[in-house]
Amino acid sequence: MRYRLRFLLIAVFTSLAASLHAQSARDQVRAWRETREPQIVREYAEFLAIPNTKNDGSALRRNAAAIVGMLQKRGVIARLLENAPWPPAVFGELRAPGARRTIVIYAHYDGQPVDASEWRGGAPFAAQLRELRGVDWVDVPIPDRGRLNPEARIFARGAGDDKAPIIAIMNALDALKAAGKQPTINMKFVFEGEEESGSAHLPLILEANRALLNADAWLFCDGPTHQSRQMQVAFGARGSMGLELTVYGPSHALHSGHYGNWAPNPGMLLTELVSSLRDVDGRILVKGYYDDVVPPTARELAAVRALPPVDSALRRELLLNGTEANDALLAERIMLPGLNVRGMRVGQVEGLAANAIATDAKASFDFRLVPKQTPARVRELVETHLRAHGWFITHTAATDAERLTHRKVVRLSWGAGDEATRVSLDQPISQALTATLDEMLGQRVLRVPTLGGSLPTSMIEHALGVPLVIFPIANHDDNQHAKDENLRLQNLWDGIEAYAAIMTRLDAHWPKVTP
Repeated sequence: MRYRLRFLLIAVFTSLAASLHAQSARDQVRAWRETREPQIVREYAEFLAIPNTKNDGSALRRNAAAIVGMLQKRGVIARLLENAPWPPAVFGELRAPGARRTIVIYAHYDGQPVDASEWRGGAPFAAQLRELRGVDWVDVPIPDRGRLNPEARIFARGAGDDKAPIIAIMNALDALKAAGKQPTINMKFVFEGEEESGSAHLPLILEANRALLNADAWLFCDGPTHQSRQMQVAFGARGSMGLELTVYGPSHALHSGHYGNWAPNPGMLLTELVSSLRDVDGRILVKGYYDDVVPPTARELAAVRALPPVDSALRRELLLNGTEANDALLAERIMLPGLNVRGMRVGQVEGLAANAIATDAKASFDFRLVPKQTPARVRELVETHLRAHGWFITHTAATDAERLTHRKVVRLSWGAGDEATRVSLDQPISQALTATLDEMLGQRVLRVPTLGGSLPTSMIEHALGVPLVIFPIANHDDNQHAKDENLRLQNLWDGIEAYAAIMTRLDAHWPKVTP
């Protein structure tokens, strides 16, 4: 009994000492940041000023070159993983003396297209610091010195998705150096330039650099924090696949008075097709669609139900009287397959509306996949479903003969798609990362089985066979992919502290292998 008590006391004191050490390190990083907030934001603004839209190859290369320069400035060995003529990935490596573990930290530097006319100020890449005054965001200058309002936000394309982790990582390295500390794990960095284009050429990069990218795990730094503003670790991401379709009406537009109720209306045909695919509660009506779905484990469901309740507040914020599936929890719905209608088009509306039957109608869909579903199987099931509902399917423009032979003709154009991933909460990287962040925060970081968005995690999992976890830092309301994208400064400050903790404490929390 005496020896057991002695062992317990030693364990308690050891744990307390480690916690105090981690707290001291966090305080040092925070103190360094508090003296340099304007400089951090200015460097970030310069980075954001480089346009990064996914269809601007030359600008993306300037981003890649800038990241190489930022890494080299911090003593990281860095170079481009050429992917010509496509945007290159940036690779960096920082080895730690005596380190036992190696992780790859991933983010992407490309962004979605912009319509400058929709953005306040009309300049999406001229990063602007703003503070909320009443109900309006007001431009404020970046001071030369002093503290900044942590609730202020920097507005620019890429601010939240996904340049935020890149700048946070750079400043975490600076903060550790200023504190006289070194990482205790080997770190490799991969910053991709094609994520917003579907990572079409990422598998080529992975295959060509398998040895270079060898690691114990990958840490994905993309996506938002929880809607409660708390940090979260996600252990998976849904897969996705896009579908563009066209249904056909008459060969030329017809007067709706003369031909209505006689000539098939493509708008009505399209609504019939869409309503056959899903119901109002979001359940996909395609036969066999859920057969391959692996349901969440009891532990995953428990993790979801332990998350802070945000649904009621979100409904108020979004002006929703109710949600699909009788107000089921958002976090649980994310763990199910989804079918979203991205857009529909037929004819015109309002002042441009004409009393005519259009020649065709178009729709755009994105399917969200969960573990064990594959894009090929989804495509097969959907096409079988449509044929069973009387549709003739073509994958090229319908010919005159096809339109004369078949009453309902639809053209389908499928995206390549990617699969979902989800690692166990018991994986070594899962345990090490959550324990590290628990220690840094002084409370449990949120554990989320699945992130709602899709990432190229399955490509990496298939190519390298490594576990991947996701640690996002951007605010949940960052307007990613939309006008006036932004990053809340406190999220950036929190990210710097978190990455510094990961770099110095992850190895200490890595589960020990019992012989």
